[in-house]
Amino acid sequence: MNGIYYYLIAFVIIWVVALIFKNKLSNHGFEIDFPVIMWRTERLKGLIKRISDLSPRFWKYFMTLGVFVSFIAMIYITWLMVSSLETITTTPSVSIIIPGVEMPGSSIYVPLGYGLLALASVLIVHEFSHGILACSEKISIKSMGLLLFAIIPGAFVEPDEEKLKLSKKLSQLRVYAAGSIANMSLAVIALVIFLIVASYAIPANFSENGIEISRIVGDSPASEHLHEGMIIKSIDNHNITDSKSYLSIIGSFKPGDNVTVGTDQGTYTLTLAKNPNNSSVGFFGIQASKHFVLKSNSFGPLPWIYFNLLELFQWVFTLNLGIGLFNLLPMKPLDGGKMLEVLLSYKLPEHQYKPLVNSISVIMALIIIVSLIAGFL
Repeated sequence: MNGIYYYLIAFVIIWVVALIFKNKLSNHGFEIDFPVIMWRTERLKGLIKRISDLSPRFWKYFMTLGVFVSFIAMIYITWLMVSSLETITTTPSVSIIIPGVEMPGSSIYVPLGYGLLALASVLIVHEFSHGILACSEKISIKSMGLLLFAIIPGAFVEPDEEKLKLSKKLSQLRVYAAGSIANMSLAVIALVIFLIVASYAIPANFSENGIEISRIVGDSPASEHLHEGMIIKSIDNHNITDSKSYLSIIGSFKPGDNVTVGTDQGTYTLTLAKNPNNSSVGFFGIQASKHFVLKSNSFGPLPWIYFNLLELFQWVFTLNLGIGLFNLLPMKPLDGGKMLEVLLSYKLPEHQYKPLVNSISVIMALIIIVSLIAGFL
């Protein structure tokens, strides 16, 4: 069964339970009003306040720099979105990412377990950072919690909006920028850990020995014959001994080519399809990774955990960076739209900057919607 069905079944159960026990759940901080379920709590406010009180001056200085980084990132991600219109029919720039689900139009598959852990890191770091900066700016937090918009989960920190609006514009910018800057900071930390594990820990304990099929794309040429765990030995009589020999041959085929793939479990002939990202290149439907063997001087099976760490931090990096940048798009209700509104309010009156931000928001939303539709088609 496609992973999307498991999600849908889970969300149907959640909504049925929520609606049946609506009155009882409302006594425990839940607000249920379709299509939104919100759970509010004040239990973690003290923790956020303690983290903020460790060094309010540091958080302010760090996020002042973060404001400048955020606007640079906003320009960059906006340019990427607009420039992607040229290739939107062949390589859509936006797709929905759901852990454990193959989404049409997306070349990225996020494993269920690692994906959920990475998404949890995105939500926790993002919302906690909003709260920490709000406390540093002497803006009280009303509540925090989790939400479900139809089938889209999320989290929130709810500062006192009146105090936030009355605070200095720089303070507002710091609070709005905090979430994405925290995500991008965590992405950098995850990347450093990833590189240390990949460059030092794994080579010290393992040696490369061929290419292993780590995933087969559903309904692809490879799905009819190959499966995960196979070791690729040859492709069309070209010996595959490592990642270099694999990459040198894999992109040389065209759609419709009949290609012989030799594995440790037999030899198979595939008729290649069109690559979703480049219709002129043949598509196997294989995601491959280096195959390693444990060195004789390594201690027991413990070093294999390095591969779990490698994949976990890969997705922590990817999702924190991607979602952090996406959140800086100049469109409301994203933080980027709120930051743009505050920036324009320095020079423009409200009746001018609000319609301008709303217009930009509509344009960005249309680009996203068109890109998503193009991906599905």
